[in-house]
Amino acid sequence: MTQADGLGLYGPALHLHPRLRRRAQRQCRWEKGASASSTASSEEPSVAPPAGEPTAAEVITAQNNLEFAALLKADPCDEANMNFATKHEGRAVAFDGSIRHMASYGDGQARYDFLLGPGDKGPQTSDGPNFEYEDVNTGNLHLTGKQVPATVAVGDKFHFVAEVIEFNTVQCVFRLAPVSTETR
Repeated sequence: MTQADGLGLYGPALHLHPRLRRRAQRQCRWEKGASASSTASSEEPSVAPPAGEPTAAEVITAQNNLEFAALLKADPCDEANMNFATKHEGRAVAFDGSIRHMASYGDGQARYDFLLGPGDKGPQTSDGPNFEYEDVNTGNLHLTGKQVPATVAVGDKFHFVAEVIEFNTVQCVFRLAPVSTETR
């Protein structure tokens, strides 16, 4: 999907959703502070998460929200997707999933649209919402875990934490903004 198709979620940086713009600004300040305070010692520096990052108690999961649990197994175009997105806009959700598809965003070679699905089936995922990250680079995924990959590909499995943006009923796409992506 490209912005030329009229399908872009964020468009240029000036058109970011206000919450995402604030989060991006906080993230930039946090990253600058973290890189400026790096030490020469062999110890890992202790870095607190950026302000505004959801705590575990605030994140919606299949274990703490029956509505979300049912959604992860429902038809991708089910009305439950729209109801959930409207009710929980701006909240964080977490799920185990995989990359179903990824495509270059616009003319850029470092920005992508990611289509994600619940579970481990990658491109063969058929149940659950069509989750989408739009116009992001791999740095925006905030990769974490024991072995953080240098690149990501279709079929890779992760534990995704993301902010609910909206559900597009025309495309049956559940738009999310990445918070963290943990290898599994």
